[in-house]
Amino acid sequence: MLMPENKEIILGGGCFWCVEAVFQNIKGVTEVVSGYGGGVSPEPSYQSIGDHAEVIRVSYSSKTITLKELLEIFFSVHDPTTKDRQGADIGSQYRSIVICSKDEVEIVEQSIRDAQRLWGKPIVTEIIIDGKFFPAEDYHQDFYQQNQSSPYCQVVINPKLAKFRDKFSKYLK
Repeated sequence: MLMPENKEIILGGGCFWCVEAVFQNIKGVTEVVSGYGGGVSPEPSYQSIGDHAEVIRVSYSSKTITLKELLEIFFSVHDPTTKDRQGADIGSQYRSIVICSKDEVEIVEQSIRDAQRLWGKPIVTEIIIDGKFFPAEDYHQDFYQQNQSSPYCQVVINPKLAKFRDKFSKYLK
């Protein structure tokens, strides 16, 4: 059982490797697990994702960082205005999505309104209340940490991390 200050939020902003790499570097984040969520298909996998999105489950201490701050980072490190796409990754599994509790919906909606100032097009992030989370296969966990020299990490993830570090240095671990 989570202590009152220990919280979880599920976020999808394109490839889970990218968002995982960013959120693993945030002060107050205690765990990041890549997985699948937002759909109704039973037992999704990388080979059979169905109607799910690639997401991360972020566990964090609300004494160190707030949900509002995490969402500010989330809406800055991916493009929430593109439906079913992030960069070269195309498909509904790459959609922008937040899976949260009913009590968190107001914070998420306000964060979307706040983030709208950053973007020239409407934000299309999907909000799902109390959706299920399915952990991804082991080889997807800590992907960036284990594969930093891979071309995908060099070309796609490193620029996202640089943007995060430049804009949000006060949140770095």
